Amino acid sequence: MRLPPLTAGSLIRRYRRFLADVRLRDGSVVTAHCPNTGSLLGCDRPGAPVWLSRSEAPRRRLAWTWELVEPAPGVRVCIHTGRTNAIVAEAVEGGRIAPLAGYARLRREVRFGREGSRVDLLLEDPVRGRCFVEVKHVTAVDGAGHAIFPDAVTVRGRRHLRELVHHLRKGDRAVLVFCVARGDARALRPADEIDPAYGAALREALAAGIEAYAYACRVSTRSVAISRQLPLSLDGDVSGMPTAGD
Repeated sequence: MRLPPLTAGSLIRRYRRFLADVRLRDGSVVTAHCPNTGSLLGCDRPGAPVWLSRSEAPRRRLAWTWELVEPAPGVRVCIHTGRTNAIVAEAVEGGRIAPLAGYARLRREVRFGREGSRVDLLLEDPVRGRCFVEVKHVTAVDGAGHAIFPDAVTVRGRRHLRELVHHLRKGDRAVLVFCVARGDARALRPADEIDPAYGAALREALAAGIEAYAYACRVSTRSVAISRQLPLSLDGDVSGMPTAGD
């Protein structure tokens, strides 16, 4: 997915969840919208290089939006959760997510389930039927190089799992895609130390028949795209699993 033109700066602070002060390279300081409701664990270090997009829409309260951060040298992370569905949809339509290939139609943000939710992607085919796809944006990586989700307690995430199980029991296919918006992760695991209830709900959903896949992204200042599949670890043991270089 192509990104809009970006302006570089360094993070001063992120605060009130949706705000970030950034010093641009010309020395000026701007306040940008932070389009991520999570904790941004490991991605909000003051002084970290960041990249912002700018909107000229006259009714916007903040012209700048925080798009990328470099939490470690050479590692860029897309923190904009609003980009995630487009990244995954583009990969599905381009045949880069093999388990989701071959459907005739893709729709986004379709109402589903019993709790007033919207599914991120709905794949439909006259022969294969319907496939409900929930997409999760992942930015955090632990000290062992494993992507973790969630980075904050997520009641909404547990609700989405219930909705997927509901449709699975109706005879539809139900899939969870973890979009790891960085390229350095070697596997993905549930962050039980942050939200054990989500970890338990994920394991229950998988036992019920939900499918789950994780994909790392290639992130540059021009684009973000799915690059490779990651192993999913439910017990935290990734011994013998392929590393980022394999």
